Amino acid sequence: MNAFSHQAPIISSHGTAPRPSVFVWPWPIALGLLTTFGLLSALLGQHGIWLGLSWAALSIPLIVTVVCLIRAWNRPSSKGGLS
Repeated sequence: MNAFSHQAPIISSHGTAPRPSVFVWPWPIALGLLTTFGLLSALLGQHGIWLGLSWAALSIPLIVTVVCLIRAWNRPSSKGGLS
């Protein structure tokens, strides 16, 4: 018998139904598209508005990453204390 039975219901520990994994993907896709746009604008446009757009488009994913890391470090871990 398979270890994962298709008959057993999935029970969430939070008391609500689990969300589909589709809800996880919009932000990573948006950050990936923004990074791609920033890299292309930095390569193809060397002057004018393209320079500012490339800086902005490449800075936003970096800022989001730093903010998420700071939040993760300040959140208490499940083992106690800060992570």
